[in-house]
Amino acid sequence: MFTLKKISMLALASAALCAPAAFAQSTVGNGYIDSVSFEYGTNPQQRMGRVAIQSDWDKQWFAGNGRHLSGYFETNLALWRLNSYENVRGRNKNIGVLGFTPVFRYQNDNKLGLYGEIGIGLNLLSTLYKNEDKELSTAFQFGDHLGVGYTTAKWDFGLKYQHYSNGSIKSPNAGANWLVAKAAYRF
Repeated sequence: MFTLKKISMLALASAALCAPAAFAQSTVGNGYIDSVSFEYGTNPQQRMGRVAIQSDWDKQWFAGNGRHLSGYFETNLALWRLNSYENVRGRNKNIGVLGFTPVFRYQNDNKLGLYGEIGIGLNLLSTLYKNEDKELSTAFQFGDHLGVGYTTAKWDFGLKYQHYSNGSIKSPNAGANWLVAKAAYRF
């Protein structure tokens, strides 16, 4: 049964998921936004959906043999769906996550084909994370990832290992790990 609270949460989640794409469309002509991505992550305790916008650095470092190091900034909004909140199997909890990540990418000079990337960023959780034996004691989390992918003229498909942790600022700090699939549309 849908309650007013559930309908409000669904509307808020829908708006949050659509906002980065709408923002990207309005700023793409200004050169601020180069792509928008949709991601799905999973691990044994929860699922994650994430939308993001990216802005290329348009820099080349360590260029040679048709490849170089470059990167991009990413701003993202995620929704985590926990299925054992406060160690109670079947008790669900949603956590919103707002993040910003600078990402280094090793790629072809034409930005097409295979790439590898690494990033570490800052994230803010809407509520504290506590699920089965894992607990993150702060709403502030670092988020780092290691990924690989393939880029075409308009699409970027990737797979990455994502880790969240507060860097031992406060205990407990069990961390949260995800396997994430990404599809990005390039403008």
